[in-house]
Amino acid sequence: MPHHTSPDTPFSLANLMAAVTDAVPDRIALVAGPRRLTYRALHDRSTRLARHLVAAGVRPGENVAILSFNRAEWVESFLGVLRAGAVPVNVNYRYVAGELRHVLSDAHAVALIAEDSLAATVTAVRPDLPRLRHVLLLEDGSARDASLGGVDYEDALAAQEDVSTSGEGSVGLPETSGEDHYLLYTGGTTGYPKGVLWRQADIFRAAVERRSPGAPRARTPEDVADRAARCFPQRMLVLGPLMHAAGQWNALSMLLCGKRVVLSTDRSFRPDRVLELVHREGVHAVQLVGDAMARPLARHLLTEPGLCPELTSVRSGGTPLTPAVRGLWRAWREDVALADSYGGSETGVCGSATAPDARSAGEETVATASDRRSFTMGGSIAVLDGALRPLPPGSVEVGRIARTGRIPLGYYNDPIATARTFPTDGEGRRWALSGDYGTRAADGSIVLLGRGSVVINTAGEKVYPEEVEAVLKAHPSVEDVIVVPSPDETLGQRVTALVSLAAGSSPDEDALRAHCRIRLAGFKVPRTVHFVDRVRRTAVGKQDYRWAASVADEGSAVFVP
Repeated sequence: MPHHTSPDTPFSLANLMAAVTDAVPDRIALVAGPRRLTYRALHDRSTRLARHLVAAGVRPGENVAILSFNRAEWVESFLGVLRAGAVPVNVNYRYVAGELRHVLSDAHAVALIAEDSLAATVTAVRPDLPRLRHVLLLEDGSARDASLGGVDYEDALAAQEDVSTSGEGSVGLPETSGEDHYLLYTGGTTGYPKGVLWRQADIFRAAVERRSPGAPRARTPEDVADRAARCFPQRMLVLGPLMHAAGQWNALSMLLCGKRVVLSTDRSFRPDRVLELVHREGVHAVQLVGDAMARPLARHLLTEPGLCPELTSVRSGGTPLTPAVRGLWRAWREDVALADSYGGSETGVCGSATAPDARSAGEETVATASDRRSFTMGGSIAVLDGALRPLPPGSVEVGRIARTGRIPLGYYNDPIATARTFPTDGEGRRWALSGDYGTRAADGSIVLLGRGSVVINTAGEKVYPEEVEAVLKAHPSVEDVIVVPSPDETLGQRVTALVSLAAGSSPDEDALRAHCRIRLAGFKVPRTVHFVDRVRRTAVGKQDYRWAASVADEGSAVFVP
């Protein structure tokens, strides 16, 4: 793995968090279920965990996996692993045994922090994980599997000396440096998950640092702490799972600004419960993932418009909000700020977009790639041609969206995938290829077309599913949709849409096609439409393309009653 020297030594995430804690020790940092932690309390508990891990033999640079739903202990664990000089590893709580085996083995995890109900799946694969030598277990009301030999998380913390009365909290902990790593496992669209390896200083700059427009970048941890001391103590509900990038980065960016992170500890998404939490905690901003979360929240607010008077901002990551859903939010409150952020595990946060909105909840809007997915991005972001050359503004050529500068070191333990995703161009610049395709608009913004891994090649024409999905979602009868390729003897592949309908709507394939024909080129119009009772999505609200492809290949359809 390449080794980079850097002047960013103080910019480890642990150093930055310690500086912010010194600046605002008594401010509330985290609300999760019944637990409310100040910055001082969060520091105390994460330091206790760090000392336990060091005493258990976890060495600087080793990897410690976290397998948990959103809860306060997830944040404590992440920060505690960093304070121990080790590297936290996110593990998807939906993984089955084989996927868990792969991630824990591929990451060379030496320790695991897991909820009891989730740790049970680890038992079956523990013999295949010779490096895993220590397990901490979080109580969640489930029976505990004694065969794992785990240590109770709360007992481990209670056995450590009280940091607030023991003088310097870092005594006995390793020093951090600019070469400290951050490892993020990402599932992608195909194959087993891969670990994206960053330097912590680079992930701070590329994804976590939050500053006002025009404000200079922080030069020292003291700059970060000073901004935290002076900031408005905003409260954000992070709905994205902390096991994924969007949830982690939003939570970290809020904490390093001295603000308050609110987590929903429910195991399933219930709009009424989420909005009760937003109302009760006086949340100012909600981070969510696309229409799958935004639509039911907006609809519930329209039934109780007096809820959430302090909510002023909604930010979507992973997939943009459609105009129809933006219209629902505007119908609730005209001045609510709506924004989409664009980025990925391999590129960090690249840019954001605001887009034209529907004027009312019931008004049909025309959705196109240019008015929905035009993102303003930083100078390190480009659209590359096949020779890794940046395309100029106004070019009609479709290229790969990429980032240079502060990018990952590569994929952990995978030099072949690293060479493919992080190539070096003819001028010696390293790029991180996002997997998404787009064009460069005349004003320099980037129009996002969709992921190349699911692009549909129909009779020699390329169709980007997200563009077709955006148009279908603008139809008033459509609740949700996924567009995928299906085999076709003549065309090679045909465009197939899996559509779930809004309540009270009746299936009408011809009407949907007619809606598409006046908004899309003919080859992009779905030739097949399957009406399904529910469009499946991943834990973070992204389209489940594997499920969609299986339904499309079977030619099945489940109609709404």
